[in-house]
Amino acid sequence: MRLDFHKINAMTSAPSTLEPAAESRSVFAPAVVFRQLAQHPLSLAGTAIVILFLLIALIGPLLAPYTYDELIPGARGLPPSFEHLFGTDRLGRDIFSRVLWGAREVILIPGIATILAVTIGAALGLTLGYFGGWLDEIVSRFLDSLLAIPALVLALVLVGTIGPSVVGLITVIVLLYVPIVTRVIRSATLNIRASGFIEAAQLRGESIFYILFREILPGVLPALAVEAALRFSYAIFLTASLGFLGLGVQPPSPDWGRMVAEARQNFARSPWELWFPAAAIAVLVIGVNLLADGLRRIFRYEGQMR
Repeated sequence: MRLDFHKINAMTSAPSTLEPAAESRSVFAPAVVFRQLAQHPLSLAGTAIVILFLLIALIGPLLAPYTYDELIPGARGLPPSFEHLFGTDRLGRDIFSRVLWGAREVILIPGIATILAVTIGAALGLTLGYFGGWLDEIVSRFLDSLLAIPALVLALVLVGTIGPSVVGLITVIVLLYVPIVTRVIRSATLNIRASGFIEAAQLRGESIFYILFREILPGVLPALAVEAALRFSYAIFLTASLGFLGLGVQPPSPDWGRMVAEARQNFARSPWELWFPAAAIAVLVIGVNLLADGLRRIFRYEGQMR
């Protein structure tokens, strides 16, 4: 059998038209993404909300007139006013200051957890999708068994085991969302694995690392971006839910979920204690969901909702 080296050389030096990953790279460029988001008012609004809350998390404590645990003499249960924009709680703490201070934790904890979950899930999904075989079957079945358990129930079990702390919350969120990200990236990798440019890279003798992260990863970045936004949204809501149940960040930290739980006891007398932290959670979650919806529209991708 005679090898046609000209044909092999043509395959290995194939032009970029054989490489859909190149198209993904151009679509994924930040300027292109922002320009596409700006064409949809709701997506643009979601982007603006997310940026606003990120700024609040960064500089909120500098803008707060009081510390989150400062007790103001003679200011218990005051309604909103020019002096106290969101009013004060039953202990005399300024709610506006507590909301500003709490933004850092409600962004930081879900943000770190989402980054870790997406990173681990992407690496695991790329590996399983590319190699397949018995390892893929075993790991996929294990992940499916975790996904069969309702997220909040599994979170309660994990928090009860690990304990309510910042590290514990991050660990719980990572363990919950790694299986979801892994399944999504594995599916996307399976679709790309049989492409011509992957075969060309194999013929060129490229390393596994190069094929996974230089050839396949750019093609799954759109799916990864949408999943990251969705997981961040759910992580915020999960963090607030655990805080509401008393399993989140412990007092005196101004956790928005815990603020809502504490405000229920005094809702009839000072409902503003509940209004503002609950509104902050709702607006942030809605903003992230609008951003995720815009990314899904741009990349024409349907993510897994859980």
